[in-house]
Amino acid sequence: MRPVLSAVLIGTALIAVPVHAQNQGHAMTMPTPDPKLPAAPASSASDPHAGHRMPTSPPATAPADPHAGHEMADMPTPTPVDPHAGHDMPAEPAKTMAPKDDMDHSGMNHEGLGEAAPTSPGPDMETPPPPEAGSGPPRAADAIWGAEAMRTSRQDLQRTHGDFPVFWFQGDRIEAQIREGPDAYLWDIQGYYGGPTERLWFKSEGEGEFGSAPDDAEVQALYAKAFAPFWDFQVGVRQDIGGPDTTHAVVGVQGLAPYMFEVDAALFVSHRGDVTARIEGEVDQRITQRLILQPRAEVNLAAQDVPLLGIGAGIDQIEVGVRLRYEIIREFAPYIGIEQSWRIGNGADFARAGGQDPSVTSLVAGIRFWF
Repeated sequence: MRPVLSAVLIGTALIAVPVHAQNQGHAMTMPTPDPKLPAAPASSASDPHAGHRMPTSPPATAPADPHAGHEMADMPTPTPVDPHAGHDMPAEPAKTMAPKDDMDHSGMNHEGLGEAAPTSPGPDMETPPPPEAGSGPPRAADAIWGAEAMRTSRQDLQRTHGDFPVFWFQGDRIEAQIREGPDAYLWDIQGYYGGPTERLWFKSEGEGEFGSAPDDAEVQALYAKAFAPFWDFQVGVRQDIGGPDTTHAVVGVQGLAPYMFEVDAALFVSHRGDVTARIEGEVDQRITQRLILQPRAEVNLAAQDVPLLGIGAGIDQIEVGVRLRYEIIREFAPYIGIEQSWRIGNGADFARAGGQDPSVTSLVAGIRFWF
């Protein structure tokens, strides 16, 4: 009897091993078979659940459960099937997400994020002053500092923030002209005293050959009144020196045209009734912050021939030049350049009659300054 019992136990163990291997992926705690239990009949060896203690079978109408009849110890309520069940995963600390309002943004880089521009309050959004704001005296400071002291203060305020006078002087061209024949010198200076809207201008220009007195020179005194931004209307007198004594009435405009062209145009009427005009224009073209190229042009016209002054009717003379200056400081700049002058029409005839060349090319070198 003992050999038969041993054979039955060994057979039962061999049958239980594959059954246990089939259920390893479900991580279930299975009870250990009690060796004291009576052995199952040999005919049950073909049953994969042989030797299990089976509870009362459910009704035949219930769906088949592959684990039905297993005695599971301390098993929790079944949960939905997990496709990763049975995988041996290392333990990982639970991750908790902080509430949105508790997140620390100090370490985040927000430079690339756009930021909406704040809305600028318009006139309709501004808070009106309280009604009592205008209930006080119009000049309340007079009661504290005295009317006389505040009158002086208000005058200073108007002077420094309004039409206050300044003095400005510029040597636009102080140069030597190297050309065929005798070399020459030239000056062109101007300045004013006054405010932004009213000024007293003075201008002077002339030229001559080195070693001799100026052949052609003039001085102007003008009153200027602003009639548009950057534009002045000018009236005054002009006195010629270095030649026939001639006085002219002057009417003109001076200002800054679009694209930064500086324009000076004037009409002259001499005391003898001769009418002439002059138009000058120049523009600064910056190559660098200190190196500046300045093209310049000048046209002289006359309503009639003026033999005494050697002026021909129509376009009498045209000058075109370009100067390259370097601003050592803003107020002082040496320059070099080239200038071409033509006498035209009857003006050319007057030049030839006086022994002059009607077409002159000059290399120029000089300084430009202002203060």
